[in-house]
Amino acid sequence: MTGDDKPEVVAELDRLDAAVRAAPVGDTTAQIALWRQVSALEHWFFIARGPADRPSPYAVAAGQGPMICLYSSAARADEATRTLGLVDPESGSAPLFGVPMPAAIDYVASFGQAGVFGVTLDHPRLGHYIPLANLGLLKGWVGGTGQ
Repeated sequence: MTGDDKPEVVAELDRLDAAVRAAPVGDTTAQIALWRQVSALEHWFFIARGPADRPSPYAVAAGQGPMICLYSSAARADEATRTLGLVDPESGSAPLFGVPMPAAIDYVASFGQAGVFGVTLDHPRLGHYIPLANLGLLKGWVGGTGQ
């Protein structure tokens, strides 16, 4: 698996999470900043489900439809496997995989054809989500570009 994202970039997500939760209803400024930070990650990490040669990302059911769980670091993905009870009892771990940015955006977007509604960040730790239809915004922000 690829190396983990920089700790300071991941830590900024926690600060932005607090800002989103403290923001007045209807104020999306903090949410936009959070997702801009997500677009600044070098890799998106996923909990692998299915066969090792064709893994698919772990997803959760939501009212809007299935949401792929993306993680800001391998450490957070591993933490989620333990919290969610996804650890294999024999190996004591769950398989993870990382996809480099910006290819990760296209990878996640491709699941729209399978009925996936969105992507949720660091579930269950943070849990913010974005519909797949809005991933184009993130792609525009990769590398600090876009509005």
